[in-house]
Amino acid sequence: MERSGTVSRGINKTMIYIVLIFLALLSILPFWIMFVNATRSTPEIQSGLSLLPSTHLSTNWNVLLDKSFDPIRGFFNSLIISGAATLLTVYFSSLTAYGLTVYNWKMRQSFFTFIMCVMMIPAQASAIGFYQFMYKLHWTNNFLPLILPAIAAPAVVFFMRQYLLATLSIEMVEAARIDGSGEFYTFNRIVMPIMVPAVATQAIFAFVANWNNLFMPLILLTQKDKYTLPVMVSLLRGDIYKTEFGSIYLGLALTTLPLFVIYFLLSRYIIAGVALGGVKE
Repeated sequence: MERSGTVSRGINKTMIYIVLIFLALLSILPFWIMFVNATRSTPEIQSGLSLLPSTHLSTNWNVLLDKSFDPIRGFFNSLIISGAATLLTVYFSSLTAYGLTVYNWKMRQSFFTFIMCVMMIPAQASAIGFYQFMYKLHWTNNFLPLILPAIAAPAVVFFMRQYLLATLSIEMVEAARIDGSGEFYTFNRIVMPIMVPAVATQAIFAFVANWNNLFMPLILLTQKDKYTLPVMVSLLRGDIYKTEFGSIYLGLALTTLPLFVIYFLLSRYIIAGVALGGVKE
């Protein structure tokens, strides 16, 4: 009886591994196809799917350069916007969540409800008004309109609040106050280290979202030296007879490489951050 139970558990474990490996391969496949197509010519891509790299990588690279695709300039522009926006998002969202968790004030629940309602409004709904406002401030062709709005991130505030409700001891904060610690010192030196898994998790999501952002940069940035990588890739496509699909896939591959680096650097925090952040009040 015991042996049959062991065999059954072994079979179940094997089936689980098979399913997980299949899902992993299914997740990797689109990226692999993208990198493979970056090495293929346009006729090869149009002829059908292939999982084997070709020999046209240098040709596609030359096509990118001929189309004024500047990967270094685009990389640094995207890095400046994504890095600064990510820092503002995680810090000020954590600070807001701290205020909603630690301080007991009359309108606290109403304020949190208002933040949740703001989360339901799509960014595209306010795009015209936002552009007109930035135009009047002479902030078009400027990175600031793409960075400063990151301070207000309702979804991140919600996640950070749930994380603090599950992990932060109010007694610890009160003890720090009794010892003479200021509020910002308490937050920066005591609370923020506790929030490292949640901060790392949301930093990945915020960085990826800002790095892949195409809609607002395409509206606000018209000077070539200010273009981000997604904007540069979107402008590679010509009409159906002139489009070099291999170069487009190469541009997409260059755009995604930094995301892989950021993900692998911070991925070990995701499981702990999501697990604790998902605990309900």
